[in-house]
Amino acid sequence: MNPYLVLGIVIVYFLILIGISILTSRKADSQTFFTGNRKSPWYLVAFGMVGATLSGVTFISVPGEVGNSAFSYLQFIFGNIAGFWIVALVLLPLYYRLNLVSIYSFLEQRFGYYSHKTGSFFFLISKLIGAAFRLFLVAVVLQLAFFDAFKIPFALTVTVTIGLIWVYTFRGGIKTIVWTDTLQTLFLLSAVILTIVAISKSLGWNAGNFLNEIANDKNSKIFFWDWRLGNNFFKQFFAGMFITIVMVGMDQDMMQKNLTCRNIKEAQKNMLVFSFSFLVTVFLFLCLGAMLYIFAGRNGIAIPQSTDDLYPLLALHYFGLPVGIAFLLGIIAAAYSSADSALTALTTSFSVDFLNVEKHDEAKRLRIKKWSHLLFSALLILVIILFKAINNESIVVAVFRVAGYTYGPLLGLFVFGMYSKRKVIDKWVPFVAVISPVLCFFISKYSHIIFDGYEFGFELLILNGLITFLGLLSISKKPV
Repeated sequence: MNPYLVLGIVIVYFLILIGISILTSRKADSQTFFTGNRKSPWYLVAFGMVGATLSGVTFISVPGEVGNSAFSYLQFIFGNIAGFWIVALVLLPLYYRLNLVSIYSFLEQRFGYYSHKTGSFFFLISKLIGAAFRLFLVAVVLQLAFFDAFKIPFALTVTVTIGLIWVYTFRGGIKTIVWTDTLQTLFLLSAVILTIVAISKSLGWNAGNFLNEIANDKNSKIFFWDWRLGNNFFKQFFAGMFITIVMVGMDQDMMQKNLTCRNIKEAQKNMLVFSFSFLVTVFLFLCLGAMLYIFAGRNGIAIPQSTDDLYPLLALHYFGLPVGIAFLLGIIAAAYSSADSALTALTTSFSVDFLNVEKHDEAKRLRIKKWSHLLFSALLILVIILFKAINNESIVVAVFRVAGYTYGPLLGLFVFGMYSKRKVIDKWVPFVAVISPVLCFFISKYSHIIFDGYEFGFELLILNGLITFLGLLSISKKPV
């Protein structure tokens, strides 16, 4: 694709986002940035969350992964849906009742100072790494599509990428993101639908036989029952459920959007509608993946060594200019719809949980917000560059593997706090939270020896949370 065309698309795209930012940040204060003044329409939050949840990981990795694991990812998504409902019915009422800005304030109210800092710290690490993985995808695509043509180094590509996020989020924060995520979700879905239509026409399919062709393809198998495999149904379902509970319900990023709704009823309505939209959207991505492999096979196109490269290769070189433009807009939207809210959530959590921003006057709140926002922008740049140097596996696997270790302690902390009345020795909580993922790493590494060939998949998160829970139990006592 012509690099000047790419440049024009990117410029127009970000001018639109900046325009939305200007409109939504009028008379903005610190509460606008952190809570959106709790006035967001629930239906906008629901639609925008689809793009934020999918991110560049789904856009790039899930279609390519179909060639390796068929539609088994759908087993994980079924677990996600159950997790979304649990978040809506259990966690959201708690957060609204306590009127929280940072959800980790719950840990201080329940356990104490060190528990609060521990929960927030693990979120900051988890979200920083996850957001870096997702942004890495779009930075690579932009590098290939534009920056390489002008011999611009990858580090500068990343800096420009993060800088653009900072420009349109630094004033309006979460209020701006609710609106920009809506637009970006629209671009993302348009890209995948347009690609499916283009491939269908190329293969001679019509709307009537589209699903039949997919169902008869070797890569469309959904359910896997061998208990020793990482993609066993029960492993993936329960892992999907618990990962959603943690990565949505115990994640400042996703909950910050929900907490901008006017009341608990609207927030719950948002979660339930979003869950069904999410299922349909992921199914479309899996169908796209099967179609990409069918198209490549029938046209004698070699599958790239990294399956993450399959969709970009075909979209930019084989499906024509309209699909290429839609793909470019889709991948940018997919990455930015998760990265902008991640940056805002990182800023919010650090400002509230570590810098006690709520205790200061408005002028100081704005200064704290500004410098925290700049700090995490710089950290994202550094982590993305580091990831490029060391990454050698599928992005979708890497993200959830990292999450399995870093989100596990959050799962244990919240479950123990909500369903146990026992009091913990607060100063020992950080040690429990660190020891748990370390133990999980060694158990996972040698599980095939310890458990007769059993291999851990995404359910490692559940084990991590359980170990944290048991650790908290061991340093607790019954209330007097």
